[in-house]
Amino acid sequence: MSTLIQIAKAMVAPGKGILAADESTGTIEKRFTSINVENTEENRRAYRDLLFTTKGIGDSISGVILYDETLRQKSADGMSFVDLLNKNGVLPGIKVDAGAKPLAFCPGETVTEGLDNLPKRCAEYVKLGAKFAKWRAVIDIGVDMPSSTSIAANAHALARYAAICQEAGLVPIVEPEVLMDGDHTIERCEQVTEWTLNAVYEALYMNRVSLEGSVLKPSMVISGKKCARQAGVDEVAERTTRILKRTVPAAVAGIVFLSGGQSDELATAHLDAMNKLGNNPWPLSFSYGRALQQPSLKAWRGSVANVPAAQAALAHRGRMNSLASLGKYSASMEK
Repeated sequence: MSTLIQIAKAMVAPGKGILAADESTGTIEKRFTSINVENTEENRRAYRDLLFTTKGIGDSISGVILYDETLRQKSADGMSFVDLLNKNGVLPGIKVDAGAKPLAFCPGETVTEGLDNLPKRCAEYVKLGAKFAKWRAVIDIGVDMPSSTSIAANAHALARYAAICQEAGLVPIVEPEVLMDGDHTIERCEQVTEWTLNAVYEALYMNRVSLEGSVLKPSMVISGKKCARQAGVDEVAERTTRILKRTVPAAVAGIVFLSGGQSDELATAHLDAMNKLGNNPWPLSFSYGRALQQPSLKAWRGSVANVPAAQAALAHRGRMNSLASLGKYSASMEK
């Protein structure tokens, strides 16, 4: 367990966060369609290659969450992505869930699947060089949602996943995402987030998960996308940190937020505001997908000639979020 604790600490090292590059083949197709790039295995490999070969990536990124296909791929020079990341001081991780599927008797709600054969898959991922794993649970807010059934089912699955990972030698990233879709208020989001995290940590305890060897990846407490009143940066920071202090044990190695559809700069501003409040028992950092990658994707557009610009865009977003994780960011730095 001491090795897991060391890895978990490295994942949330000061000034560093995690790049989520674990889009499934279907999800990355949506990203590629937006820039008119065909979704082929070679294009997926080339895109991930440009991300991972960005100069100085290890200065702001502690780890990268990979998809199964990506974990097995190689850079243009023949080096495996796992070896390339290790060479750059970045920990390779792996997404192990099989996606959110409809939850029986709970219309509109889901439970994440993938526990079948997970011990066997984790053993293989460890052999391939993965150091940590990720499992995402989805909690939707709507009319009569979430149900207690949904909260309990997803908390249990997250806890079983975390225990299996630790037994196999992987640090689990526990990701309960309260979706920002919908017209709910920030007050409602706060209520559901507190309920969800309480259930998750009770389930982790019941499944004997070592909190010191785990990392939490929560959503921020924010207004629903369609809500008439969009809460400001400071309110988001205050409500989010308040709920985390109520629900997340101090033993947890660290907290890395998901961006959940926020714009690049807003996700950075929210993280910075939370760190400026200070007085947190755990490091607060980032594990962004779109909020780190989107500028790179737009710059790249599938062209080799655009790789330097795409890498510069990633390096910039990494640097901004690194500063935000230390509470040293300001919007003027974006220029």
